[in-house]
Amino acid sequence: MTTFRELGVLPEICDSLERAGITTPFAIQEMTLQVALLGTDMIGQARTGTGKTLAFGIPVLQRSVAPKDPDYAELPQGKPQALIVAPTRELALQVSGDLALAGADRGLRVLTVYGGVGYDTQLDALTAGVDIVVGTPGRLIDLADRRALDLSHVHALVLDEADEMLDLGFLPDVVKLISKTPETRQTMLFSATMPAAIVALARTHMRHPMNIRAESSYENATVPATAQFIYQAHDLDKPEIIGRILQAEGADKMIVFTRTKRQSQRIAEDLAERGFKASPLHGDMAQVAREKALARFREDKIQVLVCTDVAARGIDVRGVSHVINYTCPEDDKTYVHRIGRTGRAGATGIAITFVDWADVARWKMINKALDLPFPEPTETYSTSEHLFHDQGIPPGTKGRIVDPAPVERRDRPERTSDRGERPARNRNRNRSRTRGGQPVEGESATATATSEPGEGGSANRSRNRRRRRRSSGGGGSTTEAPTSD
Repeated sequence: MTTFRELGVLPEICDSLERAGITTPFAIQEMTLQVALLGTDMIGQARTGTGKTLAFGIPVLQRSVAPKDPDYAELPQGKPQALIVAPTRELALQVSGDLALAGADRGLRVLTVYGGVGYDTQLDALTAGVDIVVGTPGRLIDLADRRALDLSHVHALVLDEADEMLDLGFLPDVVKLISKTPETRQTMLFSATMPAAIVALARTHMRHPMNIRAESSYENATVPATAQFIYQAHDLDKPEIIGRILQAEGADKMIVFTRTKRQSQRIAEDLAERGFKASPLHGDMAQVAREKALARFREDKIQVLVCTDVAARGIDVRGVSHVINYTCPEDDKTYVHRIGRTGRAGATGIAITFVDWADVARWKMINKALDLPFPEPTETYSTSEHLFHDQGIPPGTKGRIVDPAPVERRDRPERTSDRGERPARNRNRNRSRTRGGQPVEGESATATATSEPGEGGSANRSRNRRRRRRSSGGGGSTTEAPTSD
């Protein structure tokens, strides 16, 4: 089996990779390195999770001049030598992490720039000098317009996940960034799909690029090591199903994809209430909170990450055993990108898609486009026997691991006095006047207070005197004449 050393990778880069347990390249890496290390423009087409980062990261590290190299003093000091453009903050951070791992012995300064955080730290780093810049299009444009980022000396430009940048509307920004780099640069473009706009971009801005495809076709781009299950499920039953799947045999970390930010937040809170370690990840969260959630997920402190599509693009986390589409994806490309979060780097995984009754037609289009064998989703409930069998869920498993929080009893508060104490009721209190308003004197006062109805006391007579009734016409009440004893 071919090794990185046999492909001509610098010994110091190979040493760094071997310390991390990486010795042999994946297919896309082996095919790419032989071309990219020569400085040739290239287009790499491969599904997500196949190791594209090192495929372009190693050439960028190797062809950049390190501070210990003799020619470093001849370079414009502090100006970036390479630019890597990624569609999302999470992917940019992942790329920077892989560059730091592979280039630990090279001594090159790598800066990651993205929106959602302050400019000061990034501006200070650029002023101090950097060798490789990894960033998202919007923030890169902002820094270039401020004249803080000088791209005029870049020898290598990488566009990672180019089709995603197109989907997110970043294509004009990408073209603007390309215009700020030298025409003599090496350009490497990586994309899972090749829509017409990406092909036009390559023809316009690349010089005789070499096309490398690690897949026979996009239609077969779904992860072969991933078992796929398509269930027609009721929305109210989905959290219970997920709770049971989390307790299945071999269940490790899980990513749940949702259609909206609100849905992401609600499902994460529901799973947390059921006792599972879950966190949302969506665009309304502060960048610090997003990075913290992702870090905890990588460190196995969180078992479930509930994401929207945009927030989850570029997430590369090992040990993700399950990907669940909470709702049917919008199209076949989204489906491929989502389920690519599991079964990465040769590992196996499970992808489960919930299809609502209203989305059956959409799923059939996805199924046909990808030539999948699931034209009719199986109607599934949390109690379905085939669910337990398919997912290896132990019999009797419920969708929660903690008892629901008790509901606080809200009794009607007792009326209290101004001092906060309920006044004691004195049934034997004396009266100084009758209910009719006449003064009561002597023993008759006691009789008024203590007489019970039917005993003929003055209280009974007074009560009869005040009794009212509604007239037959409903128009007001009349006072009844006192009755005789």
